[in-house]
Amino acid sequence: MKYMLLIYGTESCWTEAERSACMQESMEICHELNEQGKYLAASPLHPVSTATCVRVREDRKMVTDGPFAETVEQLGGYYVIDVDDLDEAIAIAERLPPAKKGTVEIRPIFELPEIEVKR
Repeated sequence: MKYMLLIYGTESCWTEAERSACMQESMEICHELNEQGKYLAASPLHPVSTATCVRVREDRKMVTDGPFAETVEQLGGYYVIDVDDLDEAIAIAERLPPAKKGTVEIRPIFELPEIEVKR
């Protein structure tokens, strides 16, 4: 079963040393999951101040800078994993350093039929 782990937190709650340690520990978990065949993808995101939102209403495009919603915690990164079940996804999520200061949301991925990519 494939899951996306969405990492939420307050961007300002990390010192540079904590952020660096978080990235190192997170990379170690990625390498471990990869060796087990459970890692599909992961990446931190740039700060929410770099976000751009696009909405289409009544055939009119609206482009705005910044996040979709003003919240205390922002989406800061993600993991995509392939594990046996939700319990295993929870066990991985609780090991992620951002879970100690923020939230890790676990969402099952809806499987779509394969699409041939043309290049």
